[in-house]
Amino acid sequence: MAVTIRDVAALVGVSPSTVSRTCKNHPSISRETKEKVRQAMAQLGYEPNVPSGSGQASQLIGIILPSSSRDVYENAFYLEAIRGISQFCNGREYVSTIVTGQDDQELLRAVRTLAKDDHAGGFIVLYSREHDPVIDYLYSEGLLYVLIGKAKQYANQTIYIDNDNLLAGQEATEYLYGLGHRKIAYVGSEYTMLFSAERKAGYQMALSRHGLPLIADYCVEVEQISLDENEPFLTLVNLDDPPTAAVVSDDILAVALKRVCLQQGLSVPEDLSIVSFNNSLFARITSPQLTSVDINSFQLGIEAASQLINHIENPNLLATKIIVPHSLVVRGSCREYR
Repeated sequence: MAVTIRDVAALVGVSPSTVSRTCKNHPSISRETKEKVRQAMAQLGYEPNVPSGSGQASQLIGIILPSSSRDVYENAFYLEAIRGISQFCNGREYVSTIVTGQDDQELLRAVRTLAKDDHAGGFIVLYSREHDPVIDYLYSEGLLYVLIGKAKQYANQTIYIDNDNLLAGQEATEYLYGLGHRKIAYVGSEYTMLFSAERKAGYQMALSRHGLPLIADYCVEVEQISLDENEPFLTLVNLDDPPTAAVVSDDILAVALKRVCLQQGLSVPEDLSIVSFNNSLFARITSPQLTSVDINSFQLGIEAASQLINHIENPNLLATKIIVPHSLVVRGSCREYR
């Protein structure tokens, strides 16, 4: 079985990121620690995948977007998070670069290429999902990364920045319940995306708390967050007993749902009240404007960059978990149901 960076770290008693930085001759690692790591590498026969550095500090941060041919670039959440990351990196004189691909294989190749750069200090992953090959690679190679979203893989060893999506989904549903709605639907992205799965779980908790049945036909999940989704929404609004309100996991999906309502002769909020998430430009330019949960995407990006740079410059810190607060911004897409 091949020797891994984690085997070297275990032998020396340091973190895998310390071994990775030793391979790059990072100045934040002491001469004594570097010597111990190099002796362990020689003892175990470990061959690093990255070349030795020039002795200069790692300055490059890779921002990893989910694999997508197009849809991800339409989502304001990623743009705001990247803006926060870039602003913080600029202030600390780190350079950030975007990493993405049309599918998981292309994305993984791009990440591997950047990881070989002498100045690659770490990565920020802008999404969290189950069974992600990119996370598997970053973890197995001992590369430093910060996750925006709750860690599903290697949770105890992962630095992550997140919202309390369970609570946010519950509060969004409770808001609609407080307006008198009892037939409340949930519309989200595919279940492997953890933010949507947790918001759905919060929705289900709120229903259970008030003794409302969980109706399978009221739960719609689509594979991509896109303005082009129609069929699942047509099915939802044309049910024999349709919902009077919906919790929607993203503003883009909410806009797509509103468009289908309009095509079917239905009105928001008269026929369907909507609470969405992200409080993006999409929530503000549609009419009526969307009631939306502001998850503070910009702050998520700032916190991710702050934690990554802190761990680059202090490599033996423990993995940090940070929760960024959310808030409900009430607008015109909801009304009382009587």
